[in-house]
Amino acid sequence: MNTTEIILSKRQNGMPMFLLTLLLYVAAILLLIVAATEEIVVLMVLSIVWLVLGWILFLGLKVLKPQEALVLTLFGKYVGTLKGEGFYFVHPFCSAVNPAAKTKLKQSGDVDGNSGKNIFMAAAGAQTVDVESVSKKISLKIMTLNNNRQKINDCLGNPVEIGIAVMWRVVDTAKAVFTVDNYKEYLSLQCDSALRDIVRIYPYDVAPNVDTTGDGIADEGSLRGSSEVVAMRIRDEIQSKVKEAGLEIIDARITYLAYAPEIAAVMLQRQQASAIIDARKMIVDGAVGMVEMALERLNENDVVKLDEERKAAMVSNLLVVLCGNRDAQPIVNSGSLY
Repeated sequence: MNTTEIILSKRQNGMPMFLLTLLLYVAAILLLIVAATEEIVVLMVLSIVWLVLGWILFLGLKVLKPQEALVLTLFGKYVGTLKGEGFYFVHPFCSAVNPAAKTKLKQSGDVDGNSGKNIFMAAAGAQTVDVESVSKKISLKIMTLNNNRQKINDCLGNPVEIGIAVMWRVVDTAKAVFTVDNYKEYLSLQCDSALRDIVRIYPYDVAPNVDTTGDGIADEGSLRGSSEVVAMRIRDEIQSKVKEAGLEIIDARITYLAYAPEIAAVMLQRQQASAIIDARKMIVDGAVGMVEMALERLNENDVVKLDEERKAAMVSNLLVVLCGNRDAQPIVNSGSLY
């Protein structure tokens, strides 16, 4: 269904219609009194009819606050959308449509409160009955959707848990109401689908021979190291799915990222082992450089003459001292060198 949004911008005449209706009620009461006194049957009938049916005009009065919209239908036909703050008057039999009015997601604006809710206690059964006035107004504000964390396998098959926060808003009220059954639930499902599609492309950490861009060349993309790129791709993927529903995705951010609990301990040991290896490599490189410098300085200053066997022993001792985890215990040789 390709519904074009119609903005009813020339209906901000609610206050004049409200005053006119009240004035007509006052006039009807006065005419009823005069007609009853003068026994004018026609005026009496007209006054009574107006007093009985005149309240119907009040149904056409609509009040909107900033960043609110109201989608109106008349006998099932879409007639237009009220946008922007103001006091409006429309056809009294127009009804507002918002299929997502009762939908509560983990997002801003969907927190239940006590406002607009009356609680009555049934005396017989001692049951609590909640009576809510559900508003049919559509919020045009920027909303933040925080879906539940998803457990997804990355491109290497490792299960990871990831959560995202999506900032969105309604830009086309007609499409949001009439194109999909419930635009809030539709957005939530598309966020989960897009998240799975993108996460499966990336490894959790940098891995060799992995192409995350689709150009056939291995790169260093990862969920942990390329969070900005991943979030942008998730945003674009969601936007492509919800565009026809009249929604705009402003931003998407990764709020939680970790290995799944069943492999978290193993992956932590792997990261620790990798860190230890890198540290040892740096220590060995530094120790070899220091040994080379010591031998060069001894040869330059002609401090002592060492044959190859003595050099090998000296190198071995220095490496043990420099690469060891504990402080060396020196042994003083009081005899001859040989």
